[in-house]
Formats: sequence, C-alpha cells, structure tokens
Amino acid sequence: MEPKQDSLGEWRRTKYTAEVTPLLEGETITLFGWVAGIRRHGGIIFITVYDKEGSIQLTVKQDLAPQDLVNALDNVSDHSSIGIRGIVKKMDKAPNGVEIQPIEMKVLAIAKKSPPFQLQGTNIPRIDKLLDIRALALRRPEARAIIKVRRMTLIKVREFFQKRGYEEVTTPKIIATATEGGSALFPLLYYDKEAFLTQSPQLFKEQLVMSLEKVFEIANAYRAERSRTLHHLSEFLSLDVEEAFVDYRDIIRTLEDLMEEVSSYLHLSCGKELSFLGIKDKGPMPEIPELAYNKAIEIVQGHGSEIEWGDDFSSEALGILGKEFPSFYFITDWPATGKPFYIQSKGELSESFDLMSGPLEIASGGTRVSSKDELEKKLREKGLNPNSFEYHLKVFDYGMPPHAGFGLGVERLLMILANQSNVRAVSIFPRDQYRLTP
Repeated sequence: MEPKQDSLGEWRRTKYTAEVTPLLEGETITLFGWVAGIRRHGGIIFITVYDKEGSIQLTVKQDLAPQDLVNALDNVSDHSSIGIRGIVKKMDKAPNGVEIQPIEMKVLAIAKKSPPFQLQGTNIPRIDKLLDIRALALRRPEARAIIKVRRMTLIKVREFFQKRGYEEVTTPKIIATATEGGSALFPLLYYDKEAFLTQSPQLFKEQLVMSLEKVFEIANAYRAERSRTLHHLSEFLSLDVEEAFVDYRDIIRTLEDLMEEVSSYLHLSCGKELSFLGIKDKGPMPEIPELAYNKAIEIVQGHGSEIEWGDDFSSEALGILGKEFPSFYFITDWPATGKPFYIQSKGELSESFDLMSGPLEIASGGTRVSSKDELEKKLREKGLNPNSFEYHLKVFDYGMPPHAGFGLGVERLLMILANQSNVRAVSIFPRDQYRLTP
C-alpha cells in the first residue's frame, strides 16, 4: 500500500528559501519545495529542501517535534514534494546562517524514482541525458542560474526598447513564402494549401515601420538547417528590431547600447548566479570594436587560411577572428552578393553588419532596401520570383521610408552571458535535427 499523500488544502507559501534570513528569527513561515537529502544524526533529522530560489536546512529534533511529522519522514524520499510550516532559527553552522524547525509538514508527492543524474554537485552528465528529463534537470543549481539570467535578460531587453519608444509586436509564424529565400524551411499543410513556419519576421516588421516607425518582437523562429553544432537550433528565440528614418550605422549604435545595458543589469540583478556560472564582474562593457569585412579578410589571409574576397567565413576563419577578437565585435560592410535581397547595397558592398562574440555570430542587420524597383531587381538577382512577394512589394507604393534593423539569436546571446558552450543548455526545451521530445 502506498503511503498517504496530503492535499494542498489552504496552505500557501509565505517565503521562498532565498528570502529566509536571520532577520526572520522566531517567525513562523510556510515553505514548499523538494527534498534534496535527509540525514539522521542521533535524535536529530536534517532535511535539505530546495525551491526555485535556492535551498534551506530543516532540523527536526525527534523528542520535541510532533510525532506525526516524525513518522511522516519515514516515507519521504529524495525529490519528494513537501510543504513545511516552521519557525525560523538562527544557526551559524547552517547554510545561510539560518534553519527551519518544522512544526507541521505536508507530503504532497512522494518520488518513486531517482533521476539518472545528480541534481546537486558538479558531476554533470552528457547534456542529452539531462535533456531526456528536462523538467527535472532544470532543478539543478546551474540550470536555475541560467534560467534566471534568461529571465532578467528578457526583462531588460523589453525595458530597453519600450523606454526608447518601440512598439512590441507579434507577427505570423505561418507564412506563404520564404522570407530569406533558400530551402531551410519547415513546410506544413495550411488547410488545403502549402505553408511554412517562419524563418524570420523580417518582411512583416519592415511593413510595420510604415505606421509604427519603431518595432521589436521577441518570438520563436524556425530553420530547417541540417546542422549538428553546439550553436544551432531548429526552433530558436529571436529578437527582431526595425526602425524607420535610420540606417545601419544608427542600428549598430542601438545594438551596442543594448549590449551594454543588458550586461550592467545582469551584474546588478544576477551577481550570485553569474558568479556561480564562472563570470566575474569586469565593470562597464568597453566600446564594441568594428571590423570591416575587407580588413577581416586580410586578417584571415594573414594567418595562411585560403579565403577570397566575397567568401563567407568558414569555421576555421571565424576561429582566427575569434582569437583576435575574443569578446564582442562587429563585422561591417559585407559584400552585397552574400546578403539577403532586402539589404541595401553600396556598390560591391552592402550597408550591413554582424555582431560577433569570438567565432560566434550573435546578430545580423543592416539598412533595408526602401525602393520597390530596386527590391524587385534584387529578388530576381537572387533567383526569386517577385510575384511571390507581391503582398510585401505593394506596401512600397505608399511611401516606404528609409529603415534599418537587426535580428538577434537570444539563445546564442545567452550562451555568452551565461558562460555556456552548448546552446541547448540555455534553451528550455531545445529542438534540433535529432530532438523532437520532450
């Protein structure tokens, strides 16, 4: 017969573990969480309980505690979900200098299995094993630190753009035509016709500057790239920004300001988590250097790598540039032939940029084509049919202003901010070429 499990009833949390300090000495509080370990020493039972904010020690003196509470502990295993009502006591030897002396306990769910990996400690299994039971793996302190960095990053991003007068928008994720061209699309049946999951909200956000002028969106995008690398996802979170009456130089400055504000905010709001993840506060972010494409080619060629003007940078070439520029830097003024049809050209070059961190591309942007005739010409040059983009082109008949913007891969940025080498570690439920569950 299974041990009895309690109902929640009228119990509600009054404190998270991180909020319990010696200043609450003598107060009665209610905590909820999971059992991380039970240790018996003489007539005392020590229980470590953790929640989303941290952990705390419970100390049960068997000769003083209610007998039903002591008896209930016989059936509680590690990872079981419990509620505790107890008194806060200062205890210098306890973690955080405080412990809880329980007076009531509810056993809400008894764990029937032990996970195939440790939730505490530094013995970290392969990430695929963690992802197989992702909901449980997110209890690990490292994962909780990453999740907080993610949350605070998104809070700051939204605040940054809202303070600057940008409208937050949502655009369709089911589309009729490829945004970027190419074949990296996920097709689907939309009623009785073919449609695709969006690669980018690019064309929609360009249209929105016609009325809203300054827009941003934080939403999922999808790319069917058969890439099994440490920095590719098939479904990823994208920050997309577009603004009227500016060019790519203005957008570079906006993006640099965003990076500086996010970095400063994280060190203020997530100092403990960043330290746990091995990141030290080095003070204000220095100015992000710019590297023209032509100069980048010279650097790579100078290291003996075979690359010609007009080529994209290979993994080897990006590794060379990453050693020269180990932190954030911009590569600007790329050849026009390698950029999407909507990027403005200036002769053989384009008004474009990529934000890099070492060898990793974080964001890409530029000045957009605002002339309908030029856009139609570029579509044909890229082997695309302008008729397929008529829904977009017709907007240009009504006074499309000069505009510019960028798209940023949020998980890639989080890799850098949280000091992670695998993009799957910063995605809650990652999707790639080989993972569709959980």
